[in-house]
Amino acid sequence: MEVKVLDINGKDTGRKVQLSDSVFAIEPNNHAVYLDVKQYLANQRQGTHKSKERAEVTGSTRKIKKQKGTGTARAGSAKNPLFKGGGTVFGPRPRNYSFKLNKNLKRLARKSALSLKAKESNLIVLEDFNFETPNTKNFINVLKALGLDNKKSLFVLGDSNKNVYLSSRNLKTSSVVTSSELSTYGILNANNLVVLEGALSGIEDNLSK
Repeated sequence: MEVKVLDINGKDTGRKVQLSDSVFAIEPNNHAVYLDVKQYLANQRQGTHKSKERAEVTGSTRKIKKQKGTGTARAGSAKNPLFKGGGTVFGPRPRNYSFKLNKNLKRLARKSALSLKAKESNLIVLEDFNFETPNTKNFINVLKALGLDNKKSLFVLGDSNKNVYLSSRNLKTSSVVTSSELSTYGILNANNLVVLEGALSGIEDNLSK
């Protein structure tokens, strides 16, 4: 598929690039996308949650009343989970939420996400650019020129560019990654995907293996 190349002023450069159909025009696999996004979110969880169980609550282990004859349920100690201040039954324990997915499935998920963006016309190819110094105002001007100032956007660079990255860091609605850092969650979480010309070959090489 062919896509026109825009400059940082949002104008057509008159050039077009040929995107690989095996990466940007496949039939999306929704289950692969679901699994990859689920893994990404699971990996963000710290898993440090913990509640005190009966054996860990501070309190006396003295039997608080006799076993029989009270007309109420038997009770062993004040740390009984049924009492206020008692332990928690089956409470959360520290655990690792991460799980493994094979590389082919993750590649399929990323190609599916890219194909969805291309199909919905939310994929923009931008000519390579740079800033002399980090400047958030310059990055905002680029967003306005592309009509993305009020939308979530993800910029994909071919190589790490410190000035462009630092210029975007203060903006909540925009983020910058390199082609090797591209994730399914990042693609789908953005309303528009802006891919620089220099990043296209890296994306296609990574996903065509």
